[in-house]
Amino acid sequence: MLQLETDRLLLRAPVPEDADALAPMYADPEVMRYVGDGRTLTLAETERSVRRMIDRWDADGFGLFTTVRKEDEAVIGRVGLLVWNTDTWEPTTRAEAADGPSEVEVGYTLGRDYWGQGFATEAAGAVRDYALGELGAGRLIALIIHGNTASENVARKLGLEYERNIMLGRRQAQLFALEP
Repeated sequence: MLQLETDRLLLRAPVPEDADALAPMYADPEVMRYVGDGRTLTLAETERSVRRMIDRWDADGFGLFTTVRKEDEAVIGRVGLLVWNTDTWEPTTRAEAADGPSEVEVGYTLGRDYWGQGFATEAAGAVRDYALGELGAGRLIALIIHGNTASENVARKLGLEYERNIMLGRRQAQLFALEP
């Protein structure tokens, strides 16, 4: 199974047991403020989210990685690739999007205890390099809900630039893009 490694982090494919480790992150209103529709998730919803992550890996051979700090094996969040249908701005798989317009996003969500330490940039940089190199992606995006300046800063550090605004569900988001 695919793994990416950085100096401090191991990025691995998700497994069902990750739900327990990710549940506190998904239950934190401050973390979830700029994720999805902005609401927290229950453990059962977190389990379904992890199942969707696994299903996307099965469909595409890539997806969101469970992100682990090497020094203590703590699960610190999820960082990886999401495929979006650009007609609906709904998540999909590369297989399902084959005939329609789609974009590949570098996405990153970390537990609050791990903010401000460079982990998001480190992990997302490894994912960016993998997508551009191994997957041959010609373009990557980041979708960032308005007001999330920390995520904007990560996107810029990764070389993505603001392109336009979109509606992501009922929320305004900025689309940042990288076309190497």
